[in-house]
Amino acid sequence: MTTVSTHVLDAALGRPAAGLAVILILPDDSARTATTDSDGRVRFEGEVPPGPHTLTFTTGPWFAEQDRETFFPEVSVGFTVTAGEHHHVALLLSPFSYTTYRGS
Repeated sequence: MTTVSTHVLDAALGRPAAGLAVILILPDDSARTATTDSDGRVRFEGEVPPGPHTLTFTTGPWFAEQDRETFFPEVSVGFTVTAGEHHHVALLLSPFSYTTYRGS
């Protein structure tokens, strides 16, 4: 099965980024939307097709809800999905920087 998940950590506060909206754009430009849970995680339900995908994290509204300033209104991460694999894209987030990597 081919799947996608993410985990977002608020590196500035040292805790999960709970309640952050995340959009998965598939190769056909359709989208799946989810919100991170209390541990900052999302596992997109169902099989995803292989090919180029984009995860967009709506960081601007998330920081605004906390009365925190941010330089990035959103973070978009493009990646390639390979059939039959699980793809975990982690995001370490702070108001003025971010880092992403493929996890497991």
